[in-house]
Amino acid sequence: MSFHEHEPILYVEALPSSRQWVAQNLIPSRAKTTDYVKSLFPILSWIYRYNWTWFLGDVVAGVTVGVVVVPQGMAYAKLAQLPPEFGLYSSFVGCLLYFMFATSKDITIGPVAVMSTLMGNILQDVLPHLPQYQATPWVVAGCLSVVLGCIVTALGLLRLGFIVDFIPLPAIAAFMTGSALNIAMGQIPTLMGNNSVKGYNTRAATYLVFGNFFKYIKYCNINAAVGLTSLFLLYAIRAGCKYSARRWPQREKLFFFISTLRTAFVILLYTLISYLVNRNHRSNPKFSILGVVPRGFQHMNVPTVNSDILSAVAGKLPSAIIVLIIEHISISKSFGRINNYTINPNQELIAIGITNIFGPFFGAYPATGSFSRTAIKSKAGVRTPLAGIITAAVVVIAIYALPPVFFYISNALLAAVIIHAVGDLVSTPTAIRMFWRVSPFEFVIFWAGVLVSIFSSIDNGIYTTVAASAALLLFRIAKAQGKFVGTVRVVYDQTPANTSVPSESRDIFVPLDHSDGSNPSVTPQHPQGGVFIYRLNEGYLYPNAVHFTDHMISEVTAHTRPGVANPYGSLGNRPWNDPGPRHKDDNDIDMSLPVLRAVILDFNGVSNVDITSIQNLVDVRKQLDRYAGRPVSWHFAGVKSPWIRRALVAGGFGSSSSATRTVFSVATVGALEHNKSEEEKIEWRKPGGGNSFDSLPLPILSSDHPFFHVDLDEALKATQLEN
Repeated sequence: MSFHEHEPILYVEALPSSRQWVAQNLIPSRAKTTDYVKSLFPILSWIYRYNWTWFLGDVVAGVTVGVVVVPQGMAYAKLAQLPPEFGLYSSFVGCLLYFMFATSKDITIGPVAVMSTLMGNILQDVLPHLPQYQATPWVVAGCLSVVLGCIVTALGLLRLGFIVDFIPLPAIAAFMTGSALNIAMGQIPTLMGNNSVKGYNTRAATYLVFGNFFKYIKYCNINAAVGLTSLFLLYAIRAGCKYSARRWPQREKLFFFISTLRTAFVILLYTLISYLVNRNHRSNPKFSILGVVPRGFQHMNVPTVNSDILSAVAGKLPSAIIVLIIEHISISKSFGRINNYTINPNQELIAIGITNIFGPFFGAYPATGSFSRTAIKSKAGVRTPLAGIITAAVVVIAIYALPPVFFYISNALLAAVIIHAVGDLVSTPTAIRMFWRVSPFEFVIFWAGVLVSIFSSIDNGIYTTVAASAALLLFRIAKAQGKFVGTVRVVYDQTPANTSVPSESRDIFVPLDHSDGSNPSVTPQHPQGGVFIYRLNEGYLYPNAVHFTDHMISEVTAHTRPGVANPYGSLGNRPWNDPGPRHKDDNDIDMSLPVLRAVILDFNGVSNVDITSIQNLVDVRKQLDRYAGRPVSWHFAGVKSPWIRRALVAGGFGSSSSATRTVFSVATVGALEHNKSEEEKIEWRKPGGGNSFDSLPLPILSSDHPFFHVDLDEALKATQLEN
């Protein structure tokens, strides 16, 4: 049976119900519940395949990172205004616990410069209000770590990791750059030895620290010799290894490990010098040294969480949460892309949350993913997250075996290590130039975040970039503007010139104003007879609903004439805000313009609607009906979601009492048996009885809503057949 020998079977779509939405989104099935529980422990998906090749790669990477994390951990603890051993505790816990919950093989959790600096600022602000903890600031740090861990874990368990996607790259870059400049400037006085001058606050705003440094530069001492030479040596070794790797590429791996171990080498070298200089001056060293670092885990305890501490740190929680999340997720995503795997942001939130909850039991303070150590771990050839156990073992050995060596480490040397580490966080000129070329608005946001961090604080810099990025996003949504489109006949010439096979052609729809960059020499044909095609390029929601329709109404009324010249009769009955013609038969109306007959809305770019936007559409329909003096047909093309169709139907769109569907798209299929099930919730009706056709034309969209169309071409043809 051919297509034309019978009417197509009618298809009636059952619009989704609220009960269906609840069942699909809020009531998990047994399979989804099982998958959810399994996803909480990603280690179960790969540990049974662990092998010796993986183990060797993990050992090399784990030991390499361990050698780096020991000096960095102690240095970062000083940034947090805590004794150096707390950096080792945080390094141990982060490396030990992460592997069980990890979806990234490269990330290393532990103390980081930005979080440590923020922790130090928090302690500086809250300890005056908590005098009972002045001598034990790690109690406050431990409480904050537990609270942060609980919040971040809850975000992961509730699968809210997508919130990280609302923080764009320029905001992250501004946060990293501003923080790096803040940290580096705060360490320069320690590097130069004038940090002990009375009244010199190295935790003030960056510009103040910079100015005060030159104010007190005359107080620099022998610490500057240690700090500057060690910093120079760190950069010299790195530059030399980079050059050598390019000069001798066959030995690139060797030079990588030499470069990676430069921090350990420089610390050992200068610690030996410090020992030789200060071994007979332990009570009064020649230059500032680290001093006594207790052996073992001296601060293992149940963390203290009480209302006094919580009320003091409550205002600091948002910035701390943002730092924890931004650093870890952005780093893990970046290295996942580099190494061709995908991380689960929700699971990563759980990982850093669990780490921060249990860390204080060992004496740790808040920790998150480290950029520098993650880069080293990746380049060292790590194979699985189990490398963290190797790093944790290295840290434990250092905690128990190396405290006598730690005594002689120079504070200026640690300052050099910090400055050298955070230098990689500063955005490069190439990246900043790309921001300008891609989006000048975000370029301004980047510099706003950097400048606020320099002239105020890291906290305010974070809030500035996040708030400005959110404002820009809302502005772009609210000011989204649709486009009126017309048709252009295009030809696809896919055959060689010497063949007789005809080329294919079809109509496409492009903006009438060529705002999409199409060739201005090609003139789109505007639909005739008072028909307008309006394309919505964003979600049709309450922030932009009025902006969309105001633009549409202004263009429609400018290119059509009213259906009734003077619907109010006398001039006195005319509303004050309706300019209209002064008299009934006034010639102000351009009679060559058509009367509005139909509006076609292209919903291909619309993913969601809401109550406000649908009500706005209803109001616009009434307004245009009055203007045209007759009911205006509203057609919708490319509606992608049954929920959008349900909303439009609720607003009275999709059909009318006088509508007869004469144009619709059908799919012609072969023999088909109809075995309708309850789950499909579809009504089928076909003429002539029987259960199958040899050739069956099936409508693609629901037959009871003839004003919904599969594409613009179908919608335009439907308007051409209307009276």
